[in-house]
Amino acid sequence: MQFISHAAPESNIHFTVFKVPQWRAAMYQFISVQLWGSLPSMVQRRLSAWYSSIYTKPYSKKIIKPYLRINYSDKNYLQHFKPPNGKKDFDNFQDFFTREFRALPKNTSPYIWPCEGLLCDMGTVATTAISRVKSDKRSIASIFQVGDHTIPKDYFFTNVFLHNKNYHRIHAPITGTISRIQHVPGDLIVLRPWIYKQNPSLPALRNERYNIDIVDTKGRTWYLSIVGGPAVGTIALPDHLQVGVKVQKLEQIALFYLGSTCCMAAPLTPRYHVKNSFVAVGDTY
Repeated sequence: MQFISHAAPESNIHFTVFKVPQWRAAMYQFISVQLWGSLPSMVQRRLSAWYSSIYTKPYSKKIIKPYLRINYSDKNYLQHFKPPNGKKDFDNFQDFFTREFRALPKNTSPYIWPCEGLLCDMGTVATTAISRVKSDKRSIASIFQVGDHTIPKDYFFTNVFLHNKNYHRIHAPITGTISRIQHVPGDLIVLRPWIYKQNPSLPALRNERYNIDIVDTKGRTWYLSIVGGPAVGTIALPDHLQVGVKVQKLEQIALFYLGSTCCMAAPLTPRYHVKNSFVAVGDTY
């Protein structure tokens, strides 16, 4: 795999394009979709839960320090976070994976990115290509489980892939009111977008997910789809998150236990980010 750095001409944002040889991408896709993907969803979930349970063992704590050295150039990276659930220390690797901000990012913009990761797919709902999944043609609306004409065609679709090293909590991109929460059972095929070439959002069309709609203060609906992948033991929502509840911008709305993807259909186009750029929680959308 090659990593090629670029800079978006209209901004100072740097991003990385992942280059995988065609033969290797095809092999990974075959393993993910044809082999692993052919297992019943229940079997996938049980195997994923078993695998993720390894990271809850006390000995998995020993992974944290070398993992930090390998993946982060900032030697003080972990000081920006605290252990989850009021703990005083990271007792296992899962604690590190579900780390919490010590202080939430500050941004006066009313629209922010809800997660951290690689912006691997984007485009208007009208121009984003449909995909063939299990012999069925599915559109962007299929991800959010709404009718084909529910999301306006000029809405903008984005898909952010959260690598294992990324922060794995999802925050509200706006201040608004929850209008829908929907759990969609499904598969847990591999999420990594660079193995799907021209169809990086394919996993979001078939994987298990939570869809959360938020109506902003102008009456516009923002559609979020929080997608699980292999080794995801669960996607957890806060207990208080219910239809009709008001949420504030940057309020936490979901938590992943291991790998994930977050898709969004919004009434606005991102101002500063382009495809294959890196976004972070609290960045201006």
